[in-house]
Amino acid sequence: MTLISMLLALIIERLAVRSDKWQAAGYCRAYVRFSASSKLSLLASNRLGQYLWLALPGAVVALLLCLADSHLLSLLVNTLVLLLGIGCWHYRVLYKQYLNAMDRGDEEAAFISMQQIRSQMGSTQQQSSYGQLLLWLNFRYYAAVVFWFLVLSPFGLAAFGVMTYALVRHLQEAVDEQDSADYAAVLGDDSKINCIAHWAFWFPARLFGLGFALVGHFSRASNVLLSYFLDFTADNEQVVVAVATAAETLPDESLNTLDDSSYMVQLAKRNMLFFLAFTAILTLTGWLG
Repeated sequence: MTLISMLLALIIERLAVRSDKWQAAGYCRAYVRFSASSKLSLLASNRLGQYLWLALPGAVVALLLCLADSHLLSLLVNTLVLLLGIGCWHYRVLYKQYLNAMDRGDEEAAFISMQQIRSQMGSTQQQSSYGQLLLWLNFRYYAAVVFWFLVLSPFGLAAFGVMTYALVRHLQEAVDEQDSADYAAVLGDDSKINCIAHWAFWFPARLFGLGFALVGHFSRASNVLLSYFLDFTADNEQVVVAVATAAETLPDESLNTLDDSSYMVQLAKRNMLFFLAFTAILTLTGWLG
């Protein structure tokens, strides 16, 4: 069921999703607005209650699926939740604008498109090349989502993992929107959201860093990965970018060009295919339901 949900979600997102309605961000905003205008704002503003507030939507869905006890319903709901979690149509539009600008030689328009991605995603590595930025975007919207889906799937909490992660990711991206009273009432201290996001990314960053080493230049990438493996303070974007850059080294003159973007995007795709194959093996051998 887990593998089927993953394949269905990835195929549908690639071939059929052409609307912002298939992104988790809109539903996260609705949850924030509802919370700000209800008693949930008290829970969200509480130091410890905010953790419960973050987990509440996913916990409700997980409880309903448990009570329904239907494999078919679980398959449909998990696929839909995963589809929303990986949905990034807005960023895909910006990426296409970047590609079109590069094709016609308009470097200024390409720069503006990539800066929009950088600022809206909340990238901390301002010196990252276009390819490295796209790699981090791929990690946030595909690799990390799939990680939490897989890790919690054996416990029947796949939907819970994806929904909670998507909410944390959205709140981290929405930090710059605190001019909105709703976000200000819910977010409170930004550092807490950033801390939760750091730990949500910590292990996936290193696991998929290992994938980069296996599908790229192993010795260089593995050396970089080992230097970060037990580092609990290093920025996760820095870890992912550093390991991927070591796995797919490009000459300096290729930075911020189509070659840079193409090689990094292809590296991310090879990594995802590797973990899909690994998931299939775990499913066939009975380790994963």
